[in-house]
Amino acid sequence: MNFKLSTFTAALLLGSASLSVSADETCASPYMAKITGQEDFVYIWTLGAEGVGDEQDKLVTVDVNPKSKQYGKVVASLSVGGRNEAHHSDFTDDRKFLWAGGLDTNKIFIFDVATDPAKPKLTKTITDFVAKSGGVVGPHSLYALPGRMVITGLSNNKDHGGRTAIVEYSNAGDYIATYWLPTDDNLQGAIKSGKYADGYNYDVRALPRKNLMLTSSFTGWSNYMMDFGKMLADPEAMKRFGNTVVQWDLHSRQPKKVFDVPGAPLEIRCAWDEAHNYCFTSTALTSKIWLIYQDDKGEWQAKDVADIGEPAKVPLPVDISISSDDKTLWVNTFMDGKTRRFDISDPFHPKQVFEQKIGAQVNMVSSSWDGKRLYYTSSLLANWDKKGADNEQYFKAYSWDGDKLTEQFSIDFNKEKLGRAHQMRFGAYALYGKAPK
Repeated sequence: MNFKLSTFTAALLLGSASLSVSADETCASPYMAKITGQEDFVYIWTLGAEGVGDEQDKLVTVDVNPKSKQYGKVVASLSVGGRNEAHHSDFTDDRKFLWAGGLDTNKIFIFDVATDPAKPKLTKTITDFVAKSGGVVGPHSLYALPGRMVITGLSNNKDHGGRTAIVEYSNAGDYIATYWLPTDDNLQGAIKSGKYADGYNYDVRALPRKNLMLTSSFTGWSNYMMDFGKMLADPEAMKRFGNTVVQWDLHSRQPKKVFDVPGAPLEIRCAWDEAHNYCFTSTALTSKIWLIYQDDKGEWQAKDVADIGEPAKVPLPVDISISSDDKTLWVNTFMDGKTRRFDISDPFHPKQVFEQKIGAQVNMVSSSWDGKRLYYTSSLLANWDKKGADNEQYFKAYSWDGDKLTEQFSIDFNKEKLGRAHQMRFGAYALYGKAPK
């Protein structure tokens, strides 16, 4: 009897667990409150475009819950004033506030998403980021640590090049500290493992169980605000891209090691399984997947593990997304508008197993925790997006059944006079103990 009761109880527990599937973005900070079940909204940080609507950057809220009467519709659009080169955004660890940055004006906009998740409210604008940080320009990745937001800068106010820093704020929006990236002339105690210590920055991710923080590298203001075609034709400009990933001590914010990862390594995505001590990044200019991993001696290393498309054609890999089971890496390539699925069951030997064209151009991808829903947006940078008919601006929702992507709905951001759709973040009533209205 005891055995039968135990088995029955276990079955009930397993059944209950299956009804409560996590569905959060797989790129989220491990310190962040998580969505359980279906996400209700996707918040899209959108660039204002000249001649389109009010021409302002805005936070656009789309209802993505299939049970909602407003499914697939824009339910809110909040303009912030002017065009700031809206780019990345993320939540505080309690998920009550969404921070969003402007790469050109250096403003940081803080939205209350907890009071009414369907209609975020702008509660604070940080306008002194450059002055408080000691000259950091281009707030890019915003990443939640306990009670803190760390922000990667892309540039500086001296030469608008790639030399830059990480900047730390409190959740209340108060400046705390600046941590400059190690360079050849000031390694700050870090070990230079290869040719480069360029001081460039881009994305940041953490593996708390290993006291690890990683940053990648891109380019400075003088490049990312330049016309894409003009930049490609400028040999000097093409030399101004980062070639490094930096290992940091997460707790002390001390740089430990500088890895050579040539070709502008962009997004970093870390494995979720506690036994998987590795992260991935992809290089925009050399079209490769890199693995940052802990070796048998406990040391961190960087290794080129796969090609993306045909590197000679420079498909320009941009955003990547890792699945919660650490078996899939989605990789978007901007130039051909494709999303690619890599099997990363063996992280040292990723294999492309699927690809699909999403649009004339594609940039960001966000995947639900259960892997069944993927969302895509189009814009890279205002001056880098394609021109004419290829300047498609959209938000698209897909379902994934393990074999194919099926479009569920699409919103034309040009037609709706919203602007250039860039980064996405998920919202849900359940996070705040609220029921859908």
